Amino acid sequence: MELTEGSKTVFVETAKALKGGARRIFMARVVKSLGRGGAQRAESELGWNRGTIRKGQRELESGKVCADNASPRGRKRVEERLPNLERDIRAIVGPQSQIDPSFKTQRLYTRLSAAEVRQQLIEQKGYADADLPTARTLSTKLNEYGYPLRKVAKSKPKKKGPKTDAIFDEVHRVNAAADTAEDTLRISMDAKAAVKIGEFSRKGYSRVAVAAADHDFKAKAVVIPFGFLLPKLGDLFLYLSTSKVTSDFIVDSLEDLWSTILHPRFPLVQTLVLNQDNGPENHSRRTQFLRRIVEFVAKYQVTVRLAYYPPYHSKYNPIEHCWGSLEQHWNGTLLDEVQTVVKFAESMLWKGMNPVVKLVTTVYETGVRLTQAAMAQLETQVNRLPSLEKWFVEISPATLVLDV
Repeated sequence: MELTEGSKTVFVETAKALKGGARRIFMARVVKSLGRGGAQRAESELGWNRGTIRKGQRELESGKVCADNASPRGRKRVEERLPNLERDIRAIVGPQSQIDPSFKTQRLYTRLSAAEVRQQLIEQKGYADADLPTARTLSTKLNEYGYPLRKVAKSKPKKKGPKTDAIFDEVHRVNAAADTAEDTLRISMDAKAAVKIGEFSRKGYSRVAVAAADHDFKAKAVVIPFGFLLPKLGDLFLYLSTSKVTSDFIVDSLEDLWSTILHPRFPLVQTLVLNQDNGPENHSRRTQFLRRIVEFVAKYQVTVRLAYYPPYHSKYNPIEHCWGSLEQHWNGTLLDEVQTVVKFAESMLWKGMNPVVKLVTTVYETGVRLTQAAMAQLETQVNRLPSLEKWFVEISPATLVLDV
């Protein structure tokens, strides 16, 4: 039997269309019709496997078709069929490359989901839709290649200034000295983002059924947590304000904490080191804040050292670590009343302990500031670190002449 180009095409396409035993028996019959040396001709001219042909011949002679056992062998990985798939996926996902209309970048202006990756493989890499696996399979592949879904974290500082390293060096020195001195207490302090009171879902998760409002309507109230943390001991104190977090609120809370809890507990402490961020209400050039700190020093006869973290690096302030724990604690709960916020704050754990929580309902006036003359007089009573004046300030009762 002669193998013409037409007959070769028919045999090959027919074999591809058949599966299992039917395919093998068809191949065996073709080889038989080719006569002596048919198996060799089928292998060389039709590209058929000699072992498959022999198996088909045995099945044809015996009349018994072998049962295929393909399932235990498992499905072949898609990379065996598409050897360049991983490289092409990394080329798309790695830099998140998409077309920028300004041609300044190659950024994609669409969410990079598994379905979008599949579409980009078709558009950028020339894959046929039928050849690619499903979006669900590509999602699994993205996880395997090291591109799982991640929460967008605040871990990239906005910028590093010329004094950032010097500020960090001094902060570490001041903190280390405070933690080793018996007469010094270090306090990390800062405010958390405002919490809206109402039936808001807040995108939380809960193990029990919780129904939130269909839309985020106007909040019934707003509570702003302000925290004081003793980094060395792990003690946490939360002051929840229903008003604005102003300079007066901050120092009033500090006074209450010192007079009612810290001073009776640490009677030998003569110096307080306050770790802070340079926020608008508590930075060292804020006139009302500096005035209230000076009054605090004069009233309680304790030295206060203000040690600020560098700009855009507030995440290194120890109190910042507490806010994530608090958010996780009440995540998935309807904070529909102010008292609900208070009770959940009281029940959270930090270093295995519940924080001390106080609700502050005093209404504080915003925009309070000193005149330039009063501020100039106040500056004579504070000591600023040369070259880092904004970030390190010391107020000592021994040098105060309070008349502001």
